[in-house]
Amino acid sequence: MFLKKISLFNYKNFSEATFEFDSKINCFVGKNGVGKTNVLDAIYHLANGKSYFNPLAVQNIKHQEEFFVIDGEFEKAERIEQIVSSFKKGQKKILKRNSKPYEKFSDHIGFIPLVIISPADNDLIIEGSETRRKFMDNVISQLDSSYLQGLIQYQKILSQRNALLKYFALNHVFENDTLSIYNEQLNGLGQTIFEKRKQFIEEFLPIFNKHHQTITDSSETVQLVYESHLLEYDTLTLLEQNLAKDRALQYTSVGIHKDDLAFQIDNYPIKKFGSQGQQKSFLIALKLAQFEFVKKQSGEKPILLLDDIFDKLDETRVSKIVEMVNQEEFGQLFISDTHPERTENIVKTTHQSYKIFNL
Repeated sequence: MFLKKISLFNYKNFSEATFEFDSKINCFVGKNGVGKTNVLDAIYHLANGKSYFNPLAVQNIKHQEEFFVIDGEFEKAERIEQIVSSFKKGQKKILKRNSKPYEKFSDHIGFIPLVIISPADNDLIIEGSETRRKFMDNVISQLDSSYLQGLIQYQKILSQRNALLKYFALNHVFENDTLSIYNEQLNGLGQTIFEKRKQFIEEFLPIFNKHHQTITDSSETVQLVYESHLLEYDTLTLLEQNLAKDRALQYTSVGIHKDDLAFQIDNYPIKKFGSQGQQKSFLIALKLAQFEFVKKQSGEKPILLLDDIFDKLDETRVSKIVEMVNQEEFGQLFISDTHPERTENIVKTTHQSYKIFNL
C-alpha cells in the first residue's frame, strides 16, 4: 500500500498544493515554517481522520478561510482508494472513502496503517498518563475494531456516570440502583479493555527491547510497565470501594481510564533519570516497535512519517534507520528536513527510489 497523490486546499499554510509521490521515499526539504510538517500531518490526517499535532479541526483551516479539504489517492491491494477529509466552520467534519461518507470515523481507523516519528513524541514522556494511554489505544485500535468500539462505549458510559454523580451532588440525592447499572456496564467493558491492553504490552515489549538494543548498542535495560487499578481488583469492586470518594469528587476516580504506561530505564523513570539522548532513543525504539507490531499483525507495511528527526539524531542513530530501509523493512517513507544536501546524501545511501520536494 502507498500514497500516490495528495491535494491540499486551505490546509494550515497551504492555499492549494498537489504532490505526486514515489512509492518508496519522499522528502520535504526547506526552512522552518514553509509547511514540511504540515504535509506530513495531512497524510496522518487521511489515515486517522484528525491532525497529529492539533486535533481541533477549526485550527487546521488556513487563516481567513472558511474550510479545508485534504484529498488523497492510495493504492492498496492493487486498487485505487480515494480518501477525502474536509471541514467547514460551523459544520461537522466529513471523511469519505471513494466518495462515500463514513457514518462513524472509527470505521476508518486501521484502513491505512501509519506510524509517525516526530519531536512532538516527547509529550509521551513529559505529559500525563492520558498521552500514553492514547498511544496504547491507537496501536491496538488500528488492528482491532472491536477494541475501539468498546473504548468508545466505555467513554460514553463513563461520561453518563460522571454526569449522574454531579446531579446527585447538585440535588442532594442519591440513587444506588441507577448508579449500579452504569457500574455493571463499566465493569464488563473495562475488563475486556484491560485484558487487551495487558496482552498488547506482553507482545509489544520484546519488539520494543529489540529495537532499543539495535539503535543504542547499549547495555541499558528499558521497560514499559503497564499500570492499572485492575491488576488488583475488578472494576465493580473498585467502584464500590471508591464510592464515597467519587461522590465527593463528582467524577469516577478509578478504572481503565486511569491506566498508565510507565517508561523506565534501568528501573527508574526515564522522565527524571534519562538524558536527552536516552529519551530520544527510547521514543524512536517505541515508534519503530509500533511499526513492526502493526506490520506483523496486519500483514501490511504501514506508511512511515519521519518528521524532522535527522536534526534531532546523531549519525549513528540515523545510519541505523537507513540500514533498516535498505533491508526492505519499510514500505513508503516520508521525511521532512531543513537541510536538502544532508537529506539527499542520506537517501542516496538507501539505494531506493526517491523524490525530493523543495518547499
